[in-house]
Amino acid sequence: MSRTTVSAGPAKARIAALDAARGMALIAMMAIHVLPGWNADFEPTTTWQLLSGTSAALFAFLAGISLSLSAAKAQAVGGRALTAAKSALAVRAALILALGFLIALLDPPAAIILAYYGAMFLLAIPLLGLSARALGIAAVCFAVLGPLLMQGLRPDLHGLGGYDPSLSMLFDDPGAVVGALLLTGSYPALPWMTYICAGMAVGQLDLASRDIQVRLVVSGAIVGAATWLFALVMTGPLGGREQLIANSPRLGAEGVDDILTWGPTDGLPTSTGWWLTVLSPYSSTPVELLNTLGIAAVVLGVVLFAGTALRSLLSPLAMAGTMSLTLYSAHLVLLATGFLSGRPHLAFVLHVLAAVLFAVLWHNVTCKRQGPLERMVSAAAGWTKERVLAGGNGADSPGSAGSTAGTAATETDHDAGRF
Repeated sequence: MSRTTVSAGPAKARIAALDAARGMALIAMMAIHVLPGWNADFEPTTTWQLLSGTSAALFAFLAGISLSLSAAKAQAVGGRALTAAKSALAVRAALILALGFLIALLDPPAAIILAYYGAMFLLAIPLLGLSARALGIAAVCFAVLGPLLMQGLRPDLHGLGGYDPSLSMLFDDPGAVVGALLLTGSYPALPWMTYICAGMAVGQLDLASRDIQVRLVVSGAIVGAATWLFALVMTGPLGGREQLIANSPRLGAEGVDDILTWGPTDGLPTSTGWWLTVLSPYSSTPVELLNTLGIAAVVLGVVLFAGTALRSLLSPLAMAGTMSLTLYSAHLVLLATGFLSGRPHLAFVLHVLAAVLFAVLWHNVTCKRQGPLERMVSAAAGWTKERVLAGGNGADSPGSAGSTAGTAATETDHDAGRF
C-alpha cells in the first residue's frame, strides 16, 4: 500500500471526508448519551444496538488518523522536526486531559472520553515516526496485551467507583486516577491504543485511492463479522455463558446477561478468563476492540468512497467534524444542566441542530476551519513546535524536507488541530 503523497485537491477531499466521518461519530455519541438505551420491554433499542461502543471507537480511530496526518511532514523530515511534533502532541494531550478533568467536575450523565484521549495521546508520542506496518503490529499487541493487563491488574488497583477522573480526584487520589486512565476507567487508554495505533497506520496510506477505500470496507467487514461470530460461538456452543455464570456467583445469570447486553458498569469482572471472550459494549476485550475497529474501518471506507458524490449532504457533518472538541465539550456541559432530560428525543434533536448550526455559522461568519477550543489547542501546540524548532541549528528544518514533506503539508496544516 502506498504512502500519502497526493496533490492538494485530493488531500482537501480526503480531509473533508475525514471531517464528515468525525461529525458522524460526534452525533452518534450524542445519541448514546441522550436517547434511551432500552424500550418499554427493557430490550435494547436500535440506537443502543448500533451505536454503543462503536461511536467512541470511530472517534478514537479517527483521532489516530489525525495524529498521523499532523505528523506526516515531521516524519518525512525527521530529526528536530519530529521532536517538535512530539512536543506539540504532548502539549495537545495535556490540554485535552485538563479539559476532561474540568468537565468531569460537572458530572454530566455520560462517560467522558476527553481525559482518556489525553492519556492516549501521551502514549502515542513515542509512536510518532513509526511505519504503518509497525503501527499495525502495535495495534494488534495493544488489542491483546491491553485487556490482559486490564484484567490482570484490576484487582490490585483502586478504582473510582464508576466515575470518570476529575480535577478534584486528581488531587485526592492521583494513583487511582492514573489507574483509571490506563486500565480501569470507561475508556482505558492501554487497550484503547488499539484504535489510535490502527488509525495512525491507516493515516499513512493514500486514502484518496479507491483501492485503499475498498480494502478498508472489505477488511473491516471481515474483522467485524469474524469477531462477532467468534463471540457468538464462545458464549453459546462452547459454553462460555455457563462458565461466566458458574464463576460469577454474585452476578448470577441475570447479572451476566446484563453485562453481555449493556456492558460493565464498573469494569469488566475478573472472576474468569472467559470474560475476555465476550463481545460486550465498552468492555474493552480483544473481541470488542477488534469488532468495533472493523466497524470503524467500514464507516471510514464508505464515507471516503461516497465523499465526492455526497459532498453537499456531508458538508454540514464535515463542518461539525472540524470542531468536534468544541461541540463535544458543549454537549457535555449542556447534559450536566439536565436540560430536557425528561424528553430525550427532543433533547437529541436540539443537541444535533445546535451543534450543526453553530458549526455552519462559525465556518461562514469567521471563515475559520477550526472551532474555538481547537484553535486554542492548536495555537498552544503550534507555539511549542516553533520553540523547539527555533532551538535547532536549521539543518533539519521543515523547509529542507523536499517534495515529500511539501505534498504532506497541505493535509497536515488543515488537520493539526483535530480532536
